[in-house]
Amino acid sequence: MTHLTRRSAVSRALRLAALGAVASLAFTGLARAEDLLAKVKAKGELTVGTEFQFAPFDFVEDGKQSGMNKEIFAEIGKELGVKVSFLDLPWPSVLPGLEAGKFDMVAGPATITKARMERYRFTSPIANATVAILKKKGDASITKPEDIAGKKVGSAKATAQLAQLQEFGKTLPTPPVVQEYVDFSQSYADLGAGRIVAVANSLPNIAYLAKTKPNVFEVVEPPFGKPVYFGFIGSKGEDAKSLMDAVDAVLVKMKHDGRLAALQKKWFGTEMATPDQVTEASF
Repeated sequence: MTHLTRRSAVSRALRLAALGAVASLAFTGLARAEDLLAKVKAKGELTVGTEFQFAPFDFVEDGKQSGMNKEIFAEIGKELGVKVSFLDLPWPSVLPGLEAGKFDMVAGPATITKARMERYRFTSPIANATVAILKKKGDASITKPEDIAGKKVGSAKATAQLAQLQEFGKTLPTPPVVQEYVDFSQSYADLGAGRIVAVANSLPNIAYLAKTKPNVFEVVEPPFGKPVYFGFIGSKGEDAKSLMDAVDAVLVKMKHDGRLAALQKKWFGTEMATPDQVTEASF
């Protein structure tokens, strides 16, 4: 009997230890899942990587950051009870910076693509990102997107807009000569100087530029890219899930209470309907 009792006691102890280990792992997993949001709230600051050369989302005016992102993230910070700090970087280094943990998420915003969705988590989209052509005011040689065939056209390195321009170029009798730039501001400067004849970028960006400089630039209608959306970016890791869930909740709330539409109208000149979530990208 003593031997059996001892065996029962050992067996019971092992079962309890196993249950304890499972509970500990579950607790650790939960803590890890809440880690980034908890860290942000404990620090009282959300750090965001972006590029201040992407008007109307992020740009510099009178030496200070301006644009739609600043106003959207002000609402996010208010809802989460934290301040928001932006880091201005060249776009090709922004996503690697997120992966290296240099900031909590990316403003950008970035076009939601299949390849990016496999690697990153996107927020609820904030705007339509369909690609269109910007030309110099009065350039009669370009009246439709197909007219860029064989011409020198600019776009920014490592962007979905560049990828769509290159794909569109393959459908033309003569592909355009594509000039890649570190940022879109450089491409607009070259367009204004006549070194290229057009720039391919998302409709909100070029519509804003044409609106602010109506005597210099104009948009070529219709857009040529596949219908896509802009979203902010975070890590797909479990440690970032709670933060991204919280940001998503704020953005969806802003869509439903009209705050996002008001900002779209302010910065694009029009409202843009977007889904609460993109579950499958168009390319």
